[in-house]
Amino acid sequence: MSEAIEITEDDEGLPKMLASGVKAALAASDKAELDRLLNPLHPADIADLMEQIDDRQRAELLYQWKGGVDGDILSELGDDLREEIIDALGPTELADVVRDLESDDVVDLVEDLDEDQQEQVLDALDAGDRVAVEKALAYPEKSAGRLMQMEVVRAPAHWTVGEAIDYLRASDDLPEQFYHVILVDPRMKPVGYVTLGRLLGTPRPIHLTELLEDSFRTFRVDQDEGDVAYAFNQYHLISAPVVDEDDRLVGVITIDDAMIVLDEEHEEDILRLAGVDGESSLTDKVIATTKRRFPWLAVNLVTAILASLIISLFEETIAGLVALAVLMPIVASMGGNAGTQSLTVAVRSIATKDLTGANVWRVIRREVLVGLINGLAFAVIMGLVGYVWFGQPMLGVVIALAMVINMVVAGLAGTGIPVILEKIGIDPALASGAFVTTVTDVVGFFAFLGLAAVMLL
Repeated sequence: MSEAIEITEDDEGLPKMLASGVKAALAASDKAELDRLLNPLHPADIADLMEQIDDRQRAELLYQWKGGVDGDILSELGDDLREEIIDALGPTELADVVRDLESDDVVDLVEDLDEDQQEQVLDALDAGDRVAVEKALAYPEKSAGRLMQMEVVRAPAHWTVGEAIDYLRASDDLPEQFYHVILVDPRMKPVGYVTLGRLLGTPRPIHLTELLEDSFRTFRVDQDEGDVAYAFNQYHLISAPVVDEDDRLVGVITIDDAMIVLDEEHEEDILRLAGVDGESSLTDKVIATTKRRFPWLAVNLVTAILASLIISLFEETIAGLVALAVLMPIVASMGGNAGTQSLTVAVRSIATKDLTGANVWRVIRREVLVGLINGLAFAVIMGLVGYVWFGQPMLGVVIALAMVINMVVAGLAGTGIPVILEKIGIDPALASGAFVTTVTDVVGFFAFLGLAAVMLL
């Protein structure tokens, strides 16, 4: 029997202690201890734990903790790890895992799997559920049709509160969670919705149309899921119906799914700003990670070569005054950091739709002025440093002027480049960093060495 481990919610060492306890239980083949440690946990915590242990330990966990992995845990895993777990589960286990999931969770589970694994999951579903999932998979990727669940609670618009309550009580196939009763006309077009709170708190004779919420809005099945998530966040929606090309009700999107999309888009933006694929995770294999990072490292190599070519144009200038080689990285580095600050704000504002054509020039002017003011402040500092360090007043003037020029250009490029890329259909989070770095390096080296060639030699 492995040593018992006391776990409390407020224990800051919980993840480490939990992983250690599970590893010890696996090594001892102590199934009772595994149950004690894992059964009380939320599916998201179990998914985190499975990402912390290695491949061999995961395989042992699946073998010893029979029936423990369910659909909720599978939904919380990253794509690569999810595929690994599905491969390890037998047909019967897989059927048990996916049987109780809502249709949107099953779609999220299978949409990134290969065809063989998709077929495994679909074969595990009941006939009706399989048809619903296959229909959802027919919609475009990253669309509202993929995001919605088809289990919808609806009622005719002419019903009273009493009729709706009686219907809900008599139904045996209601979704596990829902927030609204959607009202539809005879052609199945949604005309509004009523919250459960108002429904239960209103006398039976009142008509449902008297309880309609002002927040009601619909989404088309082919609408981009990013726009859906933005609308949920912007208008504080809890759920919203999805309609087909004839405006007929086909599903509903709930706030939990919309917020997952919003969170994923934020994570992708952060990763892409660093030139990393938005789908990267800690559980990715070495080869997959290498392939995802290589293209943008290659782009960075090209931009670095371009900056080096600029430096090579001033070989004689650098040879004539070695101090230039010491100071020129400072100008490029300060410009690069300033540009990164501006582009991070710009990319985030584009993603949240705060930066638009109506205010773009005002934002660009602000960033240029910020660059100018910061450039002047650091120009004074570096001018003094250049003079004290090398004893040449004009060298201080040169680096000061170059600093001002590059900081202004950094503010302009950091805001302008993401806007231009977004206008021509390129993801600004993915491509802006390389372009902004190139601009600040080239301008910084050219301004500093060019001014030095004119003023010092």
